[in-house]
Amino acid sequence: MELWDLYSRERVPLGRAHVRGEALPENCFHLVVHVWLQNAQGKYLISQREESRPTFPLMWETTGGSVVAGEDSLTGALREAREELGVVLSPKAGRLVFSQARDWVDGQRFGDILDVWCFNFEGQPQLTQADGEVREARWMDRQEIEALYDKGKLIKTLNYFFTEPYFINGTEVIQ
Repeated sequence: MELWDLYSRERVPLGRAHVRGEALPENCFHLVVHVWLQNAQGKYLISQREESRPTFPLMWETTGGSVVAGEDSLTGALREAREELGVVLSPKAGRLVFSQARDWVDGQRFGDILDVWCFNFEGQPQLTQADGEVREARWMDRQEIEALYDKGKLIKTLNYFFTEPYFINGTEVIQ
């Protein structure tokens, strides 16, 4: 059973835990992280979901997921990268790019506060078939990611990648 800490829309901790899979109480949010790994060539490591995933099978995405109870956003980002891609990131190699509260998206209740992180990373993922989450991962440049999006093969809620100032030039590497 996975537990999430609950927050107000303004990110104030409510001192309550929530069981994943149950309906979120009204006006309550949980933390979610997206983790973009960027190399010195300005490419991003994105992954394809396993065919067996209940949502968005075989779609491409960035690493991410829900922050579990007791974690902060950065700790959740580091854990997700380790679990999904088998990479150990230095907390100092990343920065929070932006954050947004998402109550409803396309008629579906998200009830989350999305934190988007970007980390410098050189290397390859160490995928294991045992995790059942990631089928494959590849380094792609902005144009390749945009082509996936245009073909409907990139999860559509990642559209911020094409509009947020940090990602616009697609080549900025964190100092």
